[in-house]
Amino acid sequence: LEFRRVLFRSKCTTVKVDVRPENRIAVATDLSSPAADRFRFLRMRLRELRSAGNVRTVLVTSAVPQDGKSTVAMNLATVLADHGKNSVLLIEGDLHRPSIASSLLIPPAKGLANCVEDGINPLSVIQKIEPLSWYLLHAGTTTSNPTALLQDEALGSVMDSARMHFDWIVVDTPLLAVLTDALLLGRYADTSLMVVRAGATPKDAVNEALARLGSKHVFGIIVNGEADLNDAASRYAGYYRRS
Repeated sequence: LEFRRVLFRSKCTTVKVDVRPENRIAVATDLSSPAADRFRFLRMRLRELRSAGNVRTVLVTSAVPQDGKSTVAMNLATVLADHGKNSVLLIEGDLHRPSIASSLLIPPAKGLANCVEDGINPLSVIQKIEPLSWYLLHAGTTTSNPTALLQDEALGSVMDSARMHFDWIVVDTPLLAVLTDALLLGRYADTSLMVVRAGATPKDAVNEALARLGSKHVFGIIVNGEADLNDAASRYAGYYRRS
């Protein structure tokens, strides 16, 4: 099995990107920053969770726009890949407004939507992104309603195929407050991360999003844009407590 995984990954098209400061991938551009350190801490906690059970697929979502979930997803994929030590697949699960490929100036390509709708083998369209050392499954394009498409049973086959070939899978999803897509994708994830923006995300929106996901499915809350860890902890402790 491991030989087949390595053989597949060696055949993936490699796309080289210029990671710019505006991409805000701190674990690639500012290794000594507090943000990079926090993502390394998150990696440690996820590894602990994986050691305790079969946790490999992580959903990244948020309640409202501008919370930075896609940026968190890219940082998480980069830190989990750990310079190529682990194979990590990042899936653009937001079929309505995908932003990961465009933010890195990667040309559009077939992806998740095409795999579900047209039966394309996901392994044939996955790209390796360098120097970030993770793999990308684009959102792709569809003529169908994206939310309806994610209800198709073929999505399960796509996710199962991906799980066979990667150590970790990170799924960037649409907003919970607007669409049910995150819940549909969440059926195939082992755990979820909720991204909130410090001082901006309404408390009611956070509580509603957590209720929709189910607290048992949420590994933790990522507080984006908060410099003071103690302030962040006190502000969001009432929203969520990991049992």
